[in-house]
Amino acid sequence: MTIPVPEVLYEDNHLLAVCKPAGVLTMGDQTGDVTMVDIAREYLRVKYNKPGNVFVGVVHRLDRPVSGVLLFARTSKAAARLSDQFRRGTVHKVYRAVVDGTVEQSEGEFTDWLLKDRQQNVVSCVSEDTPGAQKSVLRYRVVTRQHGRLHLEVEPVTGRSHQIRVQLSSRGLSIVGDTKYGSTVRTGGRVALHAEMLQFDHPTLKDRRSISARLPGEFEA
Repeated sequence: MTIPVPEVLYEDNHLLAVCKPAGVLTMGDQTGDVTMVDIAREYLRVKYNKPGNVFVGVVHRLDRPVSGVLLFARTSKAAARLSDQFRRGTVHKVYRAVVDGTVEQSEGEFTDWLLKDRQQNVVSCVSEDTPGAQKSVLRYRVVTRQHGRLHLEVEPVTGRSHQIRVQLSSRGLSIVGDTKYGSTVRTGGRVALHAEMLQFDHPTLKDRRSISARLPGEFEA
């Protein structure tokens, strides 16, 4: 099995940030397909001539059909500190999305309660008093309006599974290509959602870092 070389966005002794292509898993599932963890581990093994199993700490995930900035930890200390930042909500995330539909306001905030069906791997908007429901907040800004579609800049305040996809879809703003959540457009395994920027505190140096991944060409199309 050939493992591709990742597009590296940032690297030091504690961190590795790559641009995840759409269609690639972050971590393994029942398919057994090559994952970004596999790709990152092989890259580090070859580059630094490391024998044995190379440590790659997963501190957050991107859905399979989503592209963009994916951050890994290279040490257990970095993994613990970064995971804590994601849990506390101090990591700032910016996404770009292309959706069908429209909104009146050029910017705003959506608040919903989400519940995940783990067997079906589907998330739904539910009432606040639903057992297991999690409060989910995201902010949006309209970048362009064209031909019945919106190009949005989206900032998830919380970090729920499928959050952006579900919250937008529930308002008639299905992300192009996201057939799981209402889109009628088929795009061959990707959705028009891209993790453009990730901002966090470096786990050892403590200064604020910002890592960006360029917007895929198909967004312009």
